[in-house]
Amino acid sequence: MNMRMVQTVALLLLGIGLLVWLSERQEVRLAEIRNQARIALMDLMARKGDGDANPLDLFRSSIADRTHAKATFRRTVYIPAYSAIRVMSGRTRVELATTLSIHNTSEDKPLLLERVDYHNTEGELVQAHLSEPVALKPLGTIEIFVAHEDVRGGTGANFIVEWAGDNLISEPIMEAVMVGSLGTTSYSFVSQGRTTRSVELPE
Repeated sequence: MNMRMVQTVALLLLGIGLLVWLSERQEVRLAEIRNQARIALMDLMARKGDGDANPLDLFRSSIADRTHAKATFRRTVYIPAYSAIRVMSGRTRVELATTLSIHNTSEDKPLLLERVDYHNTEGELVQAHLSEPVALKPLGTIEIFVAHEDVRGGTGANFIVEWAGDNLISEPIMEAVMVGSLGTTSYSFVSQGRTTRSVELPE
């Protein structure tokens, strides 16, 4: 192979590499624009729906009179959640729908829920799901749903739940279930909550 042919092949490979690089850059930029548009849309929907859409409306039958909920301690639970995960080379993201389930495992005592907050990857508050404390009936369950179009949480989203009860109540179960798909491949997994803080309350 003479020098002229080597130069031609080198230029051809360089051109192909440049085209691939530009194509990948364009895909990344388009993905960023789509995500920004979705975030803006979700913020607009959240502002428009303030006061109207309550995620607990579907679970009113699970809510008890909180005046009967005795509390001698308070605990804070951290539940990792993911509105998206990276796959393949890391440039591709799969957007996921997330369901946070909170189960009162006690057969005879109400569980007092004082805070259910959704945070994004940067640790900023995205949405507070409780405007006031609520009591969950014995063996009752409530769910908080985050649609896959809502990308405000990012890949490192999380829920913070504060609950209270008396010394005889059993530990509640809190877990986030994520589901999504890309092409013909489906993704699903469960993330369990962990207690990060426990405080004794005055009598």
